[in-house]
Amino acid sequence: MSADRRLAWGLSTGGLIGFVASAVLLIERFKLAQDSEYVPTCSINPILSCGSVMETAQASLLGFPNPIIGVAAFPVLVTTGMVVLAGGRLARWYWTGLQIGVTTALALVSWLAFQSIYRIGALCPYCMVVWATVIPLFWYVTLRNLAEGVLGAGARNNRALEFVREWHAPLLLVPFVVLLVSITERFWSYWSTLL
Repeated sequence: MSADRRLAWGLSTGGLIGFVASAVLLIERFKLAQDSEYVPTCSINPILSCGSVMETAQASLLGFPNPIIGVAAFPVLVTTGMVVLAGGRLARWYWTGLQIGVTTALALVSWLAFQSIYRIGALCPYCMVVWATVIPLFWYVTLRNLAEGVLGAGARNNRALEFVREWHAPLLLVPFVVLLVSITERFWSYWSTLL
């Protein structure tokens, strides 16, 4: 299977997972807005608690619920994947735009992860699904764009790119390990009571 077809499957699958997580989170947000006594399905314990996260200013970064961004953006990734799987060739400007989108998404989820872990002190399971989806989407779109020269010919012919492409999967684990260690360390006082 070609690299673009693998990426297309990743975009379609990741986009669908991100869309579903965002849509469910948005529905939960609407239910909470309608009934302040409502307990979201993702509020499991004091740490895994969407309700605690939804009620913060960080949950409406642009003045509306953050999941609306996911509900609007993830279908673009699904559509892109389907177009590539159908044999479509997308222009360089499109891949540049997609790069800007996934880079912005990574910056947003990184900021939200930091806020959840270190400022809010609670984790939203559906949000974490979005984080876990955005990271590989950013990673593989970036690798594709580097290899295809979308981000400049210098990047395309770089030896470091060869190394990164060869070790793409282990390198992708790094941000997940950082997140896992951060979550474990920050909430260890709670996790240790469960042992």
